[in-house]
Amino acid sequence: MAKLVVYPQNQPLFGKVSVPSDKSIGHRALLFASLCEGTSIIKRFSYGEDNVSTANAMRAMGVVIDDVDEAGSPRTGQSPERPNSPNNNEGELRVHGKGLFGLKAPTAKLDCGNSGTTMRLLAGILAGQHFASTLIGDASLSRRPMMRVVGPLRSRGAIIDGNPHPTKAHDLLPPLRIGARKEGSFLSGLDYDSPVASAQVKSAILLSGLYSRDATLFTEPELSRDHTERMMYALGVPLRSIGSYLVLDPANWNGVMPAFDIEIPGDPSAAAFLVAAAQIVPGSRVAVSGVGTNPTRTGLFSVLQSMGGGIEIAPQGDQAGEPVGEITSWSSELRSTGGICGDIIARAIDEIPIACALAARASGTTTVRDAAELRVKESDRIATMVSVLRAFGVACKETRDGLDIEGTSAKLLPATIDSRGDHRIAMTAVVLALLGQGPSTITDCGCIATSFPGFVATLRALGARIDVS
Repeated sequence: MAKLVVYPQNQPLFGKVSVPSDKSIGHRALLFASLCEGTSIIKRFSYGEDNVSTANAMRAMGVVIDDVDEAGSPRTGQSPERPNSPNNNEGELRVHGKGLFGLKAPTAKLDCGNSGTTMRLLAGILAGQHFASTLIGDASLSRRPMMRVVGPLRSRGAIIDGNPHPTKAHDLLPPLRIGARKEGSFLSGLDYDSPVASAQVKSAILLSGLYSRDATLFTEPELSRDHTERMMYALGVPLRSIGSYLVLDPANWNGVMPAFDIEIPGDPSAAAFLVAAAQIVPGSRVAVSGVGTNPTRTGLFSVLQSMGGGIEIAPQGDQAGEPVGEITSWSSELRSTGGICGDIIARAIDEIPIACALAARASGTTTVRDAAELRVKESDRIATMVSVLRAFGVACKETRDGLDIEGTSAKLLPATIDSRGDHRIAMTAVVLALLGQGPSTITDCGCIATSFPGFVATLRALGARIDVS
């Protein structure tokens, strides 16, 4: 397993860089392109492991995905996998869509790797198919609860099961076994009030709604990321929304989605680590170009602004309905925001670990609440972040649905951190280690490739000293 040795940053981080394309949009672009009629082109596709899991699953169901080489020629049937490259491991795909009912039964179990998005969104699509399938994942994904998706899918007639959860009587774990529907049958309509704000739950239900002749109604406590809705609108799916309330009514829809071209914007979740590093390393100034600035994804930047951070977002147009901008971040004296809670959590759920790093450098006490969702990510991110912060000498306290963090301006203790196979924990630990009194070691860092394959190279380009072993 990869191990990183991170040295104290004794000089500012400086430069203009890019980040991998948004994997959330990448997943959805692949899924919708596979279900469209005709050939779609996906530019700036990230070859991070999570997106590759989605691509390989669709190929296993008969979707032809051409990996286009640098000369623009397709390498038909090539699995979309490339080594790390200066362009953050990105490329172009041509996806030959099969239509809503053109997928074929896979000959083996569909391996979702570490990607919860792949498993949960595919469950929505596969629930309406006339063939059986099984979704599996790695050890980490196999510990993640699935009833939040399985429950509503079952309630609309899906045949789906999993393994019993060892400690939660009414929950299920992967593998997910999805039964075949009878030829000519459709899923029933659904009116679902989700107890959690989750883009994965919402997307799975909306995707399953494509396989129903009746309406799908969905609402959630707060508006979660809306990439699925934006893509559906662009493809002519009969979807209406009022805030966090959605209605998909296929009554007068022919079920055909046209092929499309998309250039995927940079991932704001990846940019967040570079933005935060520039904030806390004295004298730093870093610009990240071409980043998606969808307001359902910019919660971390709002938190930073409330802390008095130096940040500017310059608009750079739209890509397929997704706003894009250049984010410039410079070192600042941060102050506690008081509380990170409520609707900001849904807009920053993946960035809460790096928000904790910012809180560690903000004067006063920062509280994180309403974040119980973090306990069912790649790791229990609440417990893990408490362990990480304490290892660096930052005082903090764990609560049921968050944590309290005492900011400090002192140099942090050198630490040895086990990422527990969680990419966001690993990257957060690297950023904190830049402030250490001496070198810190972060173990089990191969997981970083799931979302930001060029993370270490990008930080080195900004002036950081990091050794890889």
